[in-house]
Amino acid sequence: MESTKQTFQKTTTHTGILIDLLIYIAVMFLVRQVYIPNLFSLLNGLCWTLTTLIVATWRIKARGYTWKDLGLTKPKNFKKTLLASVIITIVIAITLIAFNILQDQFNFLNQPEEPKVKVFDSVFGNLKGNWWLLLSIMPIVLIESFLEELLDRAFLITWFEQLFSKTGIATILAVILQASIFGFRHSNDFSERSITVALIGLIMGIAYIKLDRNLWPIIIAHCILNTMSMIERV
Repeated sequence: MESTKQTFQKTTTHTGILIDLLIYIAVMFLVRQVYIPNLFSLLNGLCWTLTTLIVATWRIKARGYTWKDLGLTKPKNFKKTLLASVIITIVIAITLIAFNILQDQFNFLNQPEEPKVKVFDSVFGNLKGNWWLLLSIMPIVLIESFLEELLDRAFLITWFEQLFSKTGIATILAVILQASIFGFRHSNDFSERSITVALIGLIMGIAYIKLDRNLWPIIIAHCILNTMSMIERV
């Protein structure tokens, strides 16, 4: 994976990377202004993600690379991959619990819980006691989990790294920036939700780098987290 990173640096200009990122981020946010009223909210979200996937794939191919080069490769050891996914899930759970304790203790955001419930209801519908609804939307949730790791971790981290490649902290900046974008686009404001999602993105980003840019451990962890979150709402 390191040789791919070095080759990428030699064949891509900073201006080209900046243009790629501006196009991608602009589409990412602008496409969310398109909302089809008669389409289930979760399907609208999937359409937005698929649109950004098309843009990212376009720019990756334009640079002469594939998703495989960014980490979408077959795991060498399934047991180790699954173990890494479990560890990532546990670390995220502990981090979110610690954040919630701090938020409850200091209430530094001064935001009520009620708006968060309304957001969940509008996106997923009334899941309380409705297992059939849960089962019907879980495939979409899992596809979203998969695609978010491709886009927010593999694409954004790699492209931000190249943008800041002349600095000594390119990877650190890349991980922080992708986590910030990941958190913000889930609520479009500075709130408890945006911070918790950003924390998840931060841990996923660190794991992506530490695990030699193998996407599968963080994809599986993301699927586990979203599955647990959905079941909790039933």
